[in-house]
Amino acid sequence: MKKFDAIIIGSGQAGTPLAFDIAGRGQKVAFIEKNKVGGTCLNVGCTPTKTYVASARRMWDIGHSADMGVDFEGSFKANMQSIKNRKDEIINGNRARIEGGLSKTENITYFNGEAKFLSDYEVEVNGERLTAPQIFLNIGGRAFVPNEYESVPYLTNENIMELTELPEHLVVIGGSYIGLEFGQIYKRFGSKVTVIERGDRIIAREDEEVSEEITNFLKEDGIEFVFNAKQIEVEKTDSGIAVTVNGDKKIEGSHLLIAIGRKSNTDLVGIENTNIKIDQRGFVEVDDFCKTNVEGIFALGDCNGKGAFTHTAYNDFQIVQDYLFGEKKRKISDRIMTYGLFVDPPLGRCGLTKQQALDSGIKVLEGFRKMKVIARAKEKGETYGFMQILVNAETEKIIGACILGVGGDEIITSILNVMYADKSYKTIRDSVVPHPTISELIPTTLETLKPLN
Repeated sequence: MKKFDAIIIGSGQAGTPLAFDIAGRGQKVAFIEKNKVGGTCLNVGCTPTKTYVASARRMWDIGHSADMGVDFEGSFKANMQSIKNRKDEIINGNRARIEGGLSKTENITYFNGEAKFLSDYEVEVNGERLTAPQIFLNIGGRAFVPNEYESVPYLTNENIMELTELPEHLVVIGGSYIGLEFGQIYKRFGSKVTVIERGDRIIAREDEEVSEEITNFLKEDGIEFVFNAKQIEVEKTDSGIAVTVNGDKKIEGSHLLIAIGRKSNTDLVGIENTNIKIDQRGFVEVDDFCKTNVEGIFALGDCNGKGAFTHTAYNDFQIVQDYLFGEKKRKISDRIMTYGLFVDPPLGRCGLTKQQALDSGIKVLEGFRKMKVIARAKEKGETYGFMQILVNAETEKIIGACILGVGGDEIITSILNVMYADKSYKTIRDSVVPHPTISELIPTTLETLKPLN
């Protein structure tokens, strides 16, 4: 039995900085990763997908050059091998920096293998038994694939970016964040794309007006949608797959992407051999400090179900670091939910949606402005979307915002900062903002707040 001060399972955006931090304090750390260091974000998530988003955007720019008065002669196409190579180069460079840090850092013993709990404080990896009084789970999640799809060839968010040939017709099951991003990417690359959604609209957690606007511009890109697909049957064909929807509509495609949700990796680490509590969805139950019910064991990142984003995973690290070595003041419940949907144009969101605000019983004021009336959006030729800011009428505090449109993924931070500062919306309403920008319409939008019913 090898003894350590801490065992960290998983090298994602919480586990990696935690390993370096604990080791830097002179404690012995066993750092375990079953795949490649860097976790989901670096290897199969944010980093690779956003390189593909950028390549797809270049395709869009060329295809729409005439809209901006630029004559273009000749042909262009997506070189999937080159796109993949660029993605791999970026990933490998980032991964090499982590690996270099591990090799140079004292007090870290790195294990490349699959960790299995033997008991609460005993872990086996590569045939070796390890123990520590503190164990940190940063084991992430993976695509959820129902059993009925196991018998047909399918892609997930991971292996779709290993393709070197462009799909002729990509069929996407799931009209949520992952499915929409990949759908637009591959449509812009040149594939035919059909998105099949069980509900009556895409991204059902968003407000209806957001779903409608994104549907409109994705249709403008050429993506086809099938809604209310209550019954979906997939079979393998000589040319790929065939999907039958509700018993009658048949869609034939060359490739199938399953994008209907994520599941925690708790079922892969022998957690049944411990007293660690997990919920019905398989997520580790934690308190405000990422602590499980077993003393000394913490769960960070996607596996605790408290965010499932890179930024929330890193914040989990900050919370645990402060709990172990700081003032114990940082808490999960203190953070304001924020995220982006990186279709083009993107969605940036923080705080409550409009429906959540109305359901809470708060007296809500809304500022709303369509991108098509914003000068900079018109000048850039990108007028889809809108900006929406929600204010608590009694406290004058911003409680939520949605920027759907050009620059929305970046602009949302300016509103988020005011929310964290806990200041009145008038702080930015009365600010002077550079012209010509998209952001300059935020103060203007806040000058015309109207009650929401």
